[in-house]
Amino acid sequence: MLLALDTATATASVAVYDRQRRRLLSEITWQARRRHTQDLMPAVEQALVYAGVGVEQIAALAVTTGPGSFTGVRIGISAVKGLGLGMAHAPQTVGVPTLSVTAAPWLDAAAGGASPAAVCAFVQAGRGRYNWAFFDPGDLLRRPGRDEHGAGASGEFCAALAAFAPQPVWLAGEPDVALEQEVAELDHICLLDGVSALRRAGHLARLADRHLAAGNEDDLAGLQPLYLQSP
Repeated sequence: MLLALDTATATASVAVYDRQRRRLLSEITWQARRRHTQDLMPAVEQALVYAGVGVEQIAALAVTTGPGSFTGVRIGISAVKGLGLGMAHAPQTVGVPTLSVTAAPWLDAAAGGASPAAVCAFVQAGRGRYNWAFFDPGDLLRRPGRDEHGAGASGEFCAALAAFAPQPVWLAGEPDVALEQEVAELDHICLLDGVSALRRAGHLARLADRHLAAGNEDDLAGLQPLYLQSP
């Protein structure tokens, strides 16, 4: 069994996944805002109850490593480390960048059609700024590093998007009204529906399962946040 935790942004999520049957057993996604510390462990306990799984059955842990809020990313990684150290048998662990999780559900579909689309995943970074990363359809297991992420205001973000024209780009994330208006002027951009593009721990769990199957396991003690600017 795999337990996935995502607290990188205000949208928090936990999931329990059966790796043997490749089946999502439970998932809880909620607007944590600034309540990650208070909400996370009760949500984990409830997700285990819904799945009918005891913590002793968890053999793997997955967590989003950022970018995101400094506090949210740190809480998720700290929780995974605490859970892992408290288990009788050391679990397999994998950390996945936030935007890899956001992009993952769309990569297969983006490959279809006469002109394959790139997928641009993004998160709001506060004060009118965004973090983003571009993915090709074959990038499911790519974990972009700090230098492969973009960061800036909406004008800089839209300039990065415009540079892809005329190649189609699918935009996945949680936009605000200002970004929606600017993106509407770019004909090659398809802004995915905000609800369907919502990042969820079920997506993280499936992606983590693929990483572990490919041998992309991380050292629990060495797991570190991916920050694009200093805290």
